[in-house]
Amino acid sequence: MAAFSRRWRAVTGLEMAEIKRSRWMPFCFGAYAVLAGIFVLVGMRESSVMGFTGMSRVLFSFCHALVLFLPLLALTATAPVLPQARASGALELLLTQPLSRRFYFGAVAAVRMLVLAVPLALLLGGLAAWGKIGFGEPVPWSFLAKSLGVAISLLWSFVGIGMLISAHAPNAARATMWILLVWLAAAALMDFALVGILLQWRVQPQAVFLLAALNPVEAARLALLSAAEPELSVLGPVGFFLANRIGQLGLLLLGLLWPALLGTLCFLLGVNRFNRRDLI
Repeated sequence: MAAFSRRWRAVTGLEMAEIKRSRWMPFCFGAYAVLAGIFVLVGMRESSVMGFTGMSRVLFSFCHALVLFLPLLALTATAPVLPQARASGALELLLTQPLSRRFYFGAVAAVRMLVLAVPLALLLGGLAAWGKIGFGEPVPWSFLAKSLGVAISLLWSFVGIGMLISAHAPNAARATMWILLVWLAAAALMDFALVGILLQWRVQPQAVFLLAALNPVEAARLALLSAAEPELSVLGPVGFFLANRIGQLGLLLLGLLWPALLGTLCFLLGVNRFNRRDLI
């Protein structure tokens, strides 16, 4: 246990030093804060959106923006890590120490996950407290807890995907290219492909739901939407099918479990790849 603790402190210390040197952690927190500030300024007006006003609307809109923003942030934080360490020689030097590849890979993923998730949790709590103290708005604790759980699950999904990319990418330039391709496929191209299928063919609601839910971003969207409006009337026939056949709890579990499962699978594939690959 003592040896594990020493190895953990060594790796996390190196990772935190690299994070501070690269200055992407202040950028991460600043991006969260700017995005939240925009929605606070717009969302505190007394106009209803899907039955939500004030702080509830701010949190709802902010979380839906995060669904698109978090995957890119997680991929950027993880995918270039191993190619950069390999190119600088730091990876070869570090692994000459009594440190297994699996432990190093897991520690890197854990540190990056914590650095992404902790500021987000603090900011969501701060938004709720600000609405309560500054505007006298009731805090929607249930929606806040569900949103935070879905966001953390989505973060882990793309941290796992990013670590898999990092284990396969031969250099940082290739990793950057894969980051953009994966993010576009998850955040934009999947939507366009689904809309194209719906325009071309008459697809059953079950098939539409299955195609959408395979994308962790869409699974997170459905979970957030069901937490805000259990009837899902904005989705038309598909929403009627989801609300009656799957229900709010089922969609919430989908948004929590499927991204987490996908991230874990990608993480394990990345560990296996990194464990078998040459360091240089």
